[in-house]
Amino acid sequence: MTATVDTAISAGDTAWVLVSTALVLLMVPGLAFFYGGLVRNKSALNTMLMCLAALAVVTVQWVLFGYSLAFAPGSSVIGGGAFLAFGGVGAAPNATYAGALPHVLFAAFQGMFAGITVALFSGAIIDRMRFAAYLVFGVLWTTCIYDPLAHWVWGDGGWIRTLGALDFAGGTVVHISAGVTSVVLALVLGPRREFKKVPNVPHSVPFTLLGAGLLWFGWFGFNAGSALAADGIAANALVTTHSAAAAALVTWMLLEYRKGGRATAVGAATGAVVGLVAITPAAGFVTPASALLIGALAAPVSFLALHYRPTTRLDDTLDVFACHGAAGIVGAVLTGVFATKAVNPNGADGLLAGNASLLGIQIAAVAATMVFVGGASVVLLVALRAVMPLRVSVESEVQGIDIAEHGEEAYHDADLSNLSARATMLSDAVVLPVSDLGALRRSA
Repeated sequence: MTATVDTAISAGDTAWVLVSTALVLLMVPGLAFFYGGLVRNKSALNTMLMCLAALAVVTVQWVLFGYSLAFAPGSSVIGGGAFLAFGGVGAAPNATYAGALPHVLFAAFQGMFAGITVALFSGAIIDRMRFAAYLVFGVLWTTCIYDPLAHWVWGDGGWIRTLGALDFAGGTVVHISAGVTSVVLALVLGPRREFKKVPNVPHSVPFTLLGAGLLWFGWFGFNAGSALAADGIAANALVTTHSAAAAALVTWMLLEYRKGGRATAVGAATGAVVGLVAITPAAGFVTPASALLIGALAAPVSFLALHYRPTTRLDDTLDVFACHGAAGIVGAVLTGVFATKAVNPNGADGLLAGNASLLGIQIAAVAATMVFVGGASVVLLVALRAVMPLRVSVESEVQGIDIAEHGEEAYHDADLSNLSARATMLSDAVVLPVSDLGALRRSA
């Protein structure tokens, strides 16, 4: 992230980051709709609530001590206690990070990032993780993994930042960390009882399209807001964000046409999100033309990862790693290729601008993030499993996690009966092969 060194608060910059903070918050219900539409109806409420609840519990943690661990003065590894309970975090500016903004606004903006990161990896554990265990893990994960990682990458004196790595808005801190954690969660919890036995067909594709649209809209605050100023870098980040998403969506549809002869709505939504993820670390450092290439290059990588995963025993239910981990890695590495000081003087030149060393630094940052997040996530889950159960019972999984964990249903029995009757009528006329159902799911 860039920092504006100034002693006076800018009304324009403050207004923009206020709006950006709200846009990032909007991404949470956007993610809830995106994920919620992809699951079966008996899991819809749990899936959506995990997104909203993650924002709430992480916000409490962030105000009490999370922000201090991530951004207070400290060592190269972790922040100190200067900002505990937002002490000293008020309306006055903090020149270390964003001197033109109220310090409390910068802290709030960063808190939204922490909240949505936990929500992202909830997509890997659909139908089988106890809700309470997920929330406890989310708080522990944020404290022990997200906060130190944010300090490494963005904190004053953080070792990855000192190394010279670039991460404009969270390619490593948010997306790679969430993607790696999703793999660990899926491995530790194990697959669902019905994994590969019952097709996991999205119950509401319109929900997913709505969620993708809200995510695309909110991502302007996520990326352009990370300029921390209403300036040319923010404008460039907005354009590169939009360009990469569009290029990835188009590329994804072309890949689907080549593979199956038709483009799907779920695939288009997934492609857009992949492009948004890939441009996140690069948004304020590359040109719009480079953003098109980043989106177009990330799409086939995630597409292949998404279609390969069902051939394994890894039950990453909504393919969080394929969409966020793989695309985040591509975006972080390509930042080292396409970054240029012509866009952002506070950044660095990449490979194409004559600085091959940045590419090596970006790869090192990605590798360090993956090793740290993967190892620490395993330790946290093993420790948590020793004190509380992580998975719901077999009976609860069969019954449906919405009823078992929350005592609620997304749809009433009468509505389901009507849907069942309509499905029976349709089945008399059209039989959809199981292979087609699987293909639709793998496009999610």
